[in-house]
Amino acid sequence: MNDHDKLPDNGTPDHSVNPSLEPPAESVADPAADIVPPAIQPVGESQPASPVLAGDPMAAAIPAFQAKRILPEDLRVSWSWPHLIIFIFFGFASLMVVQLGFVFYVSANRHLSAVQVQRVFENSPQLLVESNVLWYGLLFLFLYVTLAVLRDVPFWRSLGWRKLNANPAAGSGSGWMYFFSGCGLAIFVALASYNVKNTDHLPIQEIFKNRSGAMLLMTMAVFVAPLVEETVFRGYLYPLFAKSLGVLPGILITGVLFGLMHGSQLGWTWRLVLLLTLVGVIFTFARARTGTVLASFLLHLGYNSMIAITSIIATRGFQHMPMSP
Repeated sequence: MNDHDKLPDNGTPDHSVNPSLEPPAESVADPAADIVPPAIQPVGESQPASPVLAGDPMAAAIPAFQAKRILPEDLRVSWSWPHLIIFIFFGFASLMVVQLGFVFYVSANRHLSAVQVQRVFENSPQLLVESNVLWYGLLFLFLYVTLAVLRDVPFWRSLGWRKLNANPAAGSGSGWMYFFSGCGLAIFVALASYNVKNTDHLPIQEIFKNRSGAMLLMTMAVFVAPLVEETVFRGYLYPLFAKSLGVLPGILITGVLFGLMHGSQLGWTWRLVLLLTLVGVIFTFARARTGTVLASFLLHLGYNSMIAITSIIATRGFQHMPMSP
């Protein structure tokens, strides 16, 4: 027996005598040592689960490019299609309630037929304006309760009202640029609709029968309509359409709905409805381009302000109404 094979008295090998028999020291595990970077991970090995799809049993059936899709911040909304369906139902129901309420108010002490009630509303444009403002308020109340209260999200910011950052290199201008662009758009629409026949008999023109009706309509068009319509169309509807269907379909669908909403006011004159649809598409494009409803709001504000200014000039301060009895 060699000296290197001798055992000590306790019967255990003497590793000091034969270093080769010493067991390897336990190495400290390095958490990053066995991780292969995704760029050089061998083909065929399983990839780590996507954070978005982790725990989803349908994750394997979804293509990788959909799993990695990242939405812009302005399209990350908390509502979905069921919420939209409830919103539409509430909108129609609340409109009927408001209109019936005003009808009962008008005919409370009088027995009026449906035709007489209609004439009362036509001769009292303030009733139309007041009913519309009340309906707008109910729509805002629904959105506030279902979004800000029940979902605990910031109301205005979640509906797309963000700061407008002027960046000409990125195609985003200042607020005044959008306002004056809206003014120019109103002039273009006026010129394009100049040859449209029977515009004097449009339902919206009925309000211009008297001075007070015209002033109320222009006041609502400048101070109320841009805020409400941009919040609903470009703040609520567009991000849902763009998130689900894509940005371009979202722009087109929102613009079409905007034109159709004004169809009854325009007597469903197809040329005017198409022009308003084009206006809605332009408003929505500005919203999509800048990521904020403020851009489309300023366009809308400039558009309606130009209409109000030209109406004031044409009627000499609403003193000479073209449709006065």
